[in-house]
Amino acid sequence: MRILIVEDEIKTAEYLHQGLTESGYIVDKVHSGLDGLHLVRQQEYDLVILDVNLPGLDGWGVLESLRRDSNTRVMMLTARGRLADKIKGLDLGADDYLVKPFEFPELLARVRTLLRRSDQASAPSVLRVADLELDPGRHRAFRGDQRIDLTTKEFALLHLLMRRSGEVLTRTQITSLVWDMNFDCDTNVVDVSIRRLRAKIDDAFQPKLIHTLRGVGYVLEARE
Repeated sequence: MRILIVEDEIKTAEYLHQGLTESGYIVDKVHSGLDGLHLVRQQEYDLVILDVNLPGLDGWGVLESLRRDSNTRVMMLTARGRLADKIKGLDLGADDYLVKPFEFPELLARVRTLLRRSDQASAPSVLRVADLELDPGRHRAFRGDQRIDLTTKEFALLHLLMRRSGEVLTRTQITSLVWDMNFDCDTNVVDVSIRRLRAKIDDAFQPKLIHTLRGVGYVLEARE
């Protein structure tokens, strides 16, 4: 699970980052609303923890922008504890509203609740592109009637490509979404993994589904 913290108080951001990372989440943090919006548009997050009092674009503005084009879960985390502020946050589309100061165990419990709710809302369904089929719930893949055996990373890579079929993904995007954010992007791990995946799902089949855009990245789609 990947979480984004948008918090301008450095100590609070560090505290949240450490606590959530130790709880097993992949966590990014930024200190302004505009940086938060930029990251959400570059990465997929399961949850955004959002302060209201941010430099430049405040949390209300970030939330409004997010809700125009994203269903990502949002928890407002702010010192503004008035009822009117809570109502405003929920009316703008926040999924939860927690007032500072807070106890970390409570925040963690709320995070788990939101992520469980998100899992239930987006229960894994079978993905299909041409005759390629991926069942995330059962962790199985087929090309036509043939079962394809995939490693954990190959499955995660194929899941990403199929979930965003038709969208060109850069190597940096693939690295950050399939591997840890701190992975060394200078290596050719993405190219090697794509090559191995192609050998399993494309080499013996028609049509070819994984395509390379030189200098840009990769896309999975059925082309005529």
